[in-house]
Amino acid sequence: MEQMKSRSGLARGFTLLELLVVMVIIGLLAGFVAPRYFAQVGKSQIKVARAQIDALDKALDQFRLDVGRYPTSEEGLQVLVTRPSSEPAWAGPYLKKGVPADPWGRPYVYQQPGTHNGDFELQSYGKDGRPGGTGEASDVTNW
Repeated sequence: MEQMKSRSGLARGFTLLELLVVMVIIGLLAGFVAPRYFAQVGKSQIKVARAQIDALDKALDQFRLDVGRYPTSEEGLQVLVTRPSSEPAWAGPYLKKGVPADPWGRPYVYQQPGTHNGDFELQSYGKDGRPGGTGEASDVTNW
């Protein structure tokens, strides 16, 4: 009879104190893991921006080989996807899926001629969307 009472006590569940202890342990673990995880997400967005800028850089070089010049700042990056009416030598599209936005959802800044790179400049202003910055907010450029 004594064994049946102890077994039925186990079947009732956990006490409030036991649940609170488990919740505190889970909270502490999340407190240690979450900042490291989100730091990795920020670093991966910067790597994605660098890879996209590299792909756009190569597409612009291919455009120049076909047309004989880089797109003007007014034409922008869209000329890599859509044929300009004044360019019979255009052999694009030079990008498979269109012009991507940067990892933070903003368009890349294209300038031709460039002030740092001579021919052209490509850049993303990073997480904050403003020139300059440090860490995740730093600019990602092709120069």
